[in-house]
Amino acid sequence: MRVLKTKEEVSSLVGQLKSQNLKIGFVPTMGALHQGHLSLVKSGLDVNNVVFVSIFVNPTQFDNAQDLEKYPRTLDRDVELLQTISDSKIIVYAPSVEDIYSDNVISTSFSFDGLEFEMEGRFRDGHFDGVGTIVKRLFEIVTPNNAYFGQKDFQQLQIVKKLVEKYDIPVKITGCEIYRESSGLAMSSRNERLKTEYKKEAPFIYKTLKAAKVKFGTKSANKVAEWVEKEFAKNDLLELEYFIIADVETLKPVKRKSKQKKYRAFIAAYADDIRLIDNIALN
Repeated sequence: MRVLKTKEEVSSLVGQLKSQNLKIGFVPTMGALHQGHLSLVKSGLDVNNVVFVSIFVNPTQFDNAQDLEKYPRTLDRDVELLQTISDSKIIVYAPSVEDIYSDNVISTSFSFDGLEFEMEGRFRDGHFDGVGTIVKRLFEIVTPNNAYFGQKDFQQLQIVKKLVEKYDIPVKITGCEIYRESSGLAMSSRNERLKTEYKKEAPFIYKTLKAAKVKFGTKSANKVAEWVEKEFAKNDLLELEYFIIADVETLKPVKRKSKQKKYRAFIAAYADDIRLIDNIALN
């Protein structure tokens, strides 16, 4: 499997591929790959000739220095996992911080029409400027035809779509279903860091989301949120950071339900010091 370390190598290879009229897919990741990532790559291979997978722990989207330091870095294992799908149709781009940012590790300031101020944006200062900076940079380097993002980070998915629209970037964005462990827990690289008792309890998050979906059929968003908060208050291991029912398009919290709009429930919770997020479509 080809593992490229510099943007010059990527640009050269992309030029060769495009000269052959080959279609390029792209899955940006921060590594510590799991089956959820592999499902994105498989989706890419279904409609593209080759799929680039970037493996880069992006410093500008972390608001917590300890979280950045602890984030798992497992490049050799990641490459081995990708090889189980294809050795020839997947290209890994594993750059250094210097290759991406030169000597200026700083985010560009973006406007995503207010999407960046909801949910994760309220709790992670500057996070989406970091996301926008790295995704735009990677799109400029890889110049893919199609790019694939998981719906677990649904707000990020909507922001990437807005980025592409506002900057007229010629790439089609596809959001892929959340890949879950057999327990229902949304797959995440952070799951590997969960201590045994927390890993056992973490599926409570998805269980609560599914129950909230049922309740939303007959109750207001506020009533459902109050119920979720009470359920978490009874849980000794998980600490709720937020639960929000929001409009899919604007990501703004629901004030009054409308049959003409689509909604999702979003949740963030701590299992010990590990932050887990999840969401579910409500209609």
